[in-house]
Amino acid sequence: MMLIEETTVPDEALPVDQFKAHLRQGTGFGEDTLQNAVLKGFLRAAIAAIEARTGKVLITRTFTWRLAAWRDRSGQGLPVAPVGSILQFTLLTASETATDIPVSQFRLEQDFQRPRLRPVGSALPVIPTGGAVQIRFSAGFATAWDSLPADLAQAVLLLAAHYYEYRNETALSDGCMPFGVTSLVQRYRPMRIAPGYGT
Repeated sequence: MMLIEETTVPDEALPVDQFKAHLRQGTGFGEDTLQNAVLKGFLRAAIAAIEARTGKVLITRTFTWRLAAWRDRSGQGLPVAPVGSILQFTLLTASETATDIPVSQFRLEQDFQRPRLRPVGSALPVIPTGGAVQIRFSAGFATAWDSLPADLAQAVLLLAAHYYEYRNETALSDGCMPFGVTSLVQRYRPMRIAPGYGT
């Protein structure tokens, strides 16, 4: 199984000005664009860390997911949430010969934790022996920063500030997430309430 991020968070979606204000360096700092690249780097790192912790995509992007076998042909859980739409469905043979199947043959079952791809018919297509299926889809809470859930947006700013303030601390090289951040993202983390949930 392999998840590929086809598009990245665009620069214009990053809250650089809000981050500067959060760092309390607005006076004289706001007009200085020399730090922008550094601040964007910390924001991207914070977004990536929170997405990894929660399994949720913050800013809408396009992904390609490749897997060699279904867990359940009646419906396959997708690796991230929230998923907006299925863009392309391709079966690949062992020799990488591709066959596109119309996305109209599938439906997206929305779920806050684990959206599922389900067939319109009785079962998902058979994956060729030694082959794979490749699914392109869009996922994310919002295309613009101001449309993100407030708690996730605040968590990103807190974590980015933490990275910024401790950027020279080698003792933190193993990684950590401050309590305020973990509290804000807690309700977005995947829950397992029964064996096999989330497959």
